[in-house]
Amino acid sequence: MTDISKKEQLYQLIRANPFISQQDLAVELRLSRSAVAGHIAGLIRERRLLGRAYVLPDKRPVMCIGAANLDRKLRTIETMQLGTSNPATAEEVYGGVARNIAENLARLNLPVALLTAVGDDSAGRNLQDHADAAGIDTRGSLKLQDVATGTYTAILDDKGELVLALADMALYDRITPAFLASRLPQRSAAAMTVADLNLPADSITALLESARTDNVPLVIVAVSQPKMARLPADLGGLRLLILNRGELDTRVGRALPTEADVRAACNEVCAQGARDVIVTCGSQGVYHTRGNELVWLAAHQVEVVDVTGAGDAFSAAVCWSLYQGSDDLTLACRRGLKVAAMTLESPETVSPVLAADILDEIHDFDLSAPLFPSKG
Repeated sequence: MTDISKKEQLYQLIRANPFISQQDLAVELRLSRSAVAGHIAGLIRERRLLGRAYVLPDKRPVMCIGAANLDRKLRTIETMQLGTSNPATAEEVYGGVARNIAENLARLNLPVALLTAVGDDSAGRNLQDHADAAGIDTRGSLKLQDVATGTYTAILDDKGELVLALADMALYDRITPAFLASRLPQRSAAAMTVADLNLPADSITALLESARTDNVPLVIVAVSQPKMARLPADLGGLRLLILNRGELDTRVGRALPTEADVRAACNEVCAQGARDVIVTCGSQGVYHTRGNELVWLAAHQVEVVDVTGAGDAFSAAVCWSLYQGSDDLTLACRRGLKVAAMTLESPETVSPVLAADILDEIHDFDLSAPLFPSKG
């Protein structure tokens, strides 16, 4: 066996598992630790590896961090009646905010990685198999022996609108700052980080601290009003916060009935350190910041089949637009509204017809959507 073939075998082992230890490489290849270190140093000199954790020099991915669940969707066949049994249809799909965003980005032809936590159970294995098939790199994720994979149960009415949701997501508390630190080389190699607020508060703080030093843009996507408490007071380092109007109410601690109130609240969040804020308003549309001003874009009017995943699709398209190098949030939101509309019209959590050329058709010189809000 020649040194060259040993080095190639080592390289292939690293490609299969970027977190493999030098000791494991030595055992696998029947080499000394010093020989393994020498081969790795050679691969780094050749730029076939980029350093610790053996990051591979492919196109820099978007790193999504947060929930990957088994989603159960129950939808009533007729108008829902509370306090009694309702005929319904039921299905199980793959969900979780970070996972949904990752799958949308993969369908939009971006390289994407997902750091999440799953149980060592059939649901967890199926989630990872599905992610692999979709082109999502999950190799850095936690696999936990003592907990079940997270679940999210959505109750939808006969029109596809969400009535109630129940979430069992305690396992994401195990995505600790120490775990994130162990994945720092992989995170540092990303072009962008997208985190959801299913992560514990100290982990969100750690991601913000990293964003202030590693020059990797950080986007945080809110998931519910109760979990807004996980967002620290200091948002320094945050490129973009995406949240709905109720979550913004919670953040600033007051009701926001008018557009002027929303503008003041967004300015307050920006003063806390966020560079920009997007506020989604469901079927009405979205606001986004532009300096001290607020821009409004109306949502597409579509026949809603299922609302599940529409907000995540919007967030993914916004991130896709930023990834292309444009800081134009109006363009990003118009792309987001397009993908959200496609998702609303689909029974799937992630639209199966989504592709990058759909967003390429939406240009910054296309001004068909209204750009500025009416005064309220």
